[in-house]
Amino acid sequence: MNKRNTQQRRHLIVAQLQQQGEVTVEQLAAQFQTSEVTIRKDLTVLETAGLLLRRYGGAVPVPQDFVSDSSLEKVSERKLAIAKAAAGLIKDHYRIIIDSGRTTAALLPELAQKRGLVVMTNSLAIANALRELENEPTLLMTGGTWDPQSEAFQGQLAEQMLRNYDFDQLFIGADGIDLSRGTTTYNELYSLSRVMAEVAREVIVMLESDKLGRKIHNLELPWSMVKVLVTDTGLAEDAAKQIEQQGVTVIRVQA
Repeated sequence: MNKRNTQQRRHLIVAQLQQQGEVTVEQLAAQFQTSEVTIRKDLTVLETAGLLLRRYGGAVPVPQDFVSDSSLEKVSERKLAIAKAAAGLIKDHYRIIIDSGRTTAALLPELAQKRGLVVMTNSLAIANALRELENEPTLLMTGGTWDPQSEAFQGQLAEQMLRNYDFDQLFIGADGIDLSRGTTTYNELYSLSRVMAEVAREVIVMLESDKLGRKIHNLELPWSMVKVLVTDTGLAEDAAKQIEQQGVTVIRVQA
């Protein structure tokens, strides 16, 4: 199926949902002359992007309580803009790792336009969403021990699995930025992030600018391990230059 048509259909589904307040799988399948399986995949991808909520047999808009605060709307827009810019770095047939997290999960709708990808993840949510993409990238799971805090698999088994492969790119988020040190995290379990970075040729950090300056002790990835930082224009130019002096390419997107 033409990927342009897929994206157009998904945009129309969101627009129709905003107008009607509810859509059903059966109705959409008839309207777009496609299968109910395809429509369910569309709804799963759109839910992952935060554009709707799945309900039995269809979908409804995201509750206003979730989006009434303007700052929450901006965060959502920033994530999507960051994801689109990050996805632009991925080439067909690349082998990539996607770490767990909401910002990295925003990549998934963009992957529908890529061909021949091999994707490893430690996140069940990301794995399930990848399975719903029409192009169905080859999916690899790290396995390991489930960590409720990060909602992902961690531990030595996961690290050993990663070391069995080599990858073109790692896409990873962070809880904070330390201009002099690198990316930081609240999670004490960050050794898997280091292994992910070690087995990837390029490390792309996806992170919103408001995480700059957070006082977080745990250093997740030093700047020496990071190739690209994709963030938004809220990151001041002088801060971007300071990071670039560490050898990191900084991409700031307008949201």
